[in-house]
Amino acid sequence: MLDKFLFKLIDNSGLVVFRMVFGLLITLEAWGAIATGWVRKVLVQPEFTFSFIGFEWLQPLPGNGMYYYFAVMGIFGLLVMLGYKYRFAILGYTLLWAGVYFMQKESYNNHYYLMLLLLFLMNFLPAHRRLSLDAKFNPKVKSDSMPWWCNHIMVAQVFIVYTFASIAKLYPDWLDATAPAIFMSGKADYWLIGNFLQQNWVHWVMAYTGIFFDLLIVPLLLWRKTRMLGFCISIFFHLFNSVVFQIGIFPYMSIAFALFFFTPKTIRKRFLPKENYYDKGEIIVPKYKKSLIVLFSIYFIIQIGLPLRHWFIEDNVLWTEEGHRLSWRMMLRSKRGSITVKVVDKNTGQEERIDIYTKLTSKQRTSLATKPDFIWQYAQRLKKEYAEQGKDIAVYVNARVSINHRPMYEFIDSSVDIANEKWSFFKHHDWILPTPEELKIGVKKGRN
Repeated sequence: MLDKFLFKLIDNSGLVVFRMVFGLLITLEAWGAIATGWVRKVLVQPEFTFSFIGFEWLQPLPGNGMYYYFAVMGIFGLLVMLGYKYRFAILGYTLLWAGVYFMQKESYNNHYYLMLLLLFLMNFLPAHRRLSLDAKFNPKVKSDSMPWWCNHIMVAQVFIVYTFASIAKLYPDWLDATAPAIFMSGKADYWLIGNFLQQNWVHWVMAYTGIFFDLLIVPLLLWRKTRMLGFCISIFFHLFNSVVFQIGIFPYMSIAFALFFFTPKTIRKRFLPKENYYDKGEIIVPKYKKSLIVLFSIYFIIQIGLPLRHWFIEDNVLWTEEGHRLSWRMMLRSKRGSITVKVVDKNTGQEERIDIYTKLTSKQRTSLATKPDFIWQYAQRLKKEYAEQGKDIAVYVNARVSINHRPMYEFIDSSVDIANEKWSFFKHHDWILPTPEELKIGVKKGRN
């Protein structure tokens, strides 16, 4: 029975069209990062970047190296779109994008994480077997079918993303439209729609549309009777996000996900009217069946487990940030903070205040003030720098944080030498002060 579902051959029109759209979008992502100055601001100008913990060795290339890096990545994306040397191109883009993703988190974005996951999955999919230069130059590659799992593995990934994004919004400041109101306050100067976005009723609509869209869009697309309705809602929702939040290729990539929900016959009729349609329904079980099932079972266990991990870590993730990343906690709160960093020579007792304004970029300072892993990493960096000068130092931090325009609260225990602490990915760090009572109970007192 499992073989019938997983390895039954179906028409591959949806995957083929998605490959072309996806290839175009990742090309625009790479070359657009150069054109918009993102590469310059995030990877070229800073003295160093805050890599993911464990990837501190991964730093941007010197000089103009990152411009060439992204230029090559764009070429890989173009090859993916054309289906030329597809396996090499998709692997190349995946590795390069993984490098970008892990070498900096000042500009962490759930959309970047999703793109990395999609690139990973596309490495396993036969997306180049039709309407591709690979199929044109090598007829042995050409095929108009693919196993059932190739389509539904993407559906499963999209379902996980949207479901956890919906659940994450179920907290007081979202449910009473506080968070959407804060986000929209920065859009008041938008041409034509700026004033509209400041209306209280708009904030309430955005809050609950966000919850129910994320929760219901996949079921709507899966059911044939509501599929077109879901698709139209998806187009409006994502285009609205594109205009208001200006979040790059993500809205268009999200719209393209619909290609995996419509029937292959519909996709062929709309996009590939002259192409052959496969409807034989053969079942071909590959020799690597067990390996494939084990690989993707582990993959989806991780994908479900990571967004749940913060429930097993002490205190509130909105405050501590522990378990926040890789969990589809997208655009949930506004957070600002202030921080001072002091180093103390353990041998002489001499104190020195670090001038982070000359050492870090604005984006780095913002993250340092509000995110404990940045604080810990910076302390380790300072410890290493001073050790090279023959000094043994302690690093003390005084940080205050505000969430959703509430008053500032003490965030870090200023009596703890952060440089002497260990980092754990799945445990709470005691030097992060407990969540203030106001944030625990969601009281409105103190909001601006």
